[in-house]
Amino acid sequence: MEKTFVFKQNYDLSDLLEIMRILRGENGCPWDREQTHASIRKNFIEETYEAIEAINKQDDVLLCEELGDVLMQVVFHAQIAAERGAFGFSDVADGICKKLIERHPHVFGDVKVSSSGEVLKNWEQIKSATKHRKTVSDKMQAVPRELPALMRAYKIQDKAAKAGFDWDNLDGALEKLPEETAELREAYRSNDRENALEELGDLLFSVVNAARFLELDPEEALTAATDKFQSRFCKVESMAAQRGISMPDASLETLDAL
Repeated sequence: MEKTFVFKQNYDLSDLLEIMRILRGENGCPWDREQTHASIRKNFIEETYEAIEAINKQDDVLLCEELGDVLMQVVFHAQIAAERGAFGFSDVADGICKKLIERHPHVFGDVKVSSSGEVLKNWEQIKSATKHRKTVSDKMQAVPRELPALMRAYKIQDKAAKAGFDWDNLDGALEKLPEETAELREAYRSNDRENALEELGDLLFSVVNAARFLELDPEEALTAATDKFQSRFCKVESMAAQRGISMPDASLETLDAL
């Protein structure tokens, strides 16, 4: 680090901003200096998921660390932007402060609310007005394509449903599943990979629709199913080893019996 940097027992946000400036500076870290918004964008996603993992584990020590990693990503991007003359960290802070004040008129203004539902309704109305989103299509297009696919599908379907474009009940959504499965099977039998990709997407989209009617999170459901499969696989592998069975050489019937 630069000789002017002062080492301390405890650091604060201003120190983090200074450290990032030094790392990106002329005598800083070669790797940090090479990075761009695009090159580290996946790091942002990874750090966010690690923070979520800490929350799920209810591990405060880990959460504190992971929130620091997320904050570092914010500071990193802000520093890159500042070097381009686009904006700096103070602009980021200023923007979110103004947004929070604007979208909480029941706290910082004279608006009266009686429930969290009203808060969310006001938030969406203010958001749509400030973003100039007048139609449902505008709101759909504002959902980031970069979201996890199941989450994006859920949000898109929810916006359509609020506009009245929806099944009457769960039965309608469930009836689409065998229909889409049959179309996927037909595409497979026809060896039409392009159509199979489309039909697979339709099937997954229909599953998300059913999840929405059940008020279940498809991301959480798939995560739980994957956890269950992983746990069962590990047990089968252990049982196979105890019996001297090689999994790659064993038949599906043998493994299924275990």
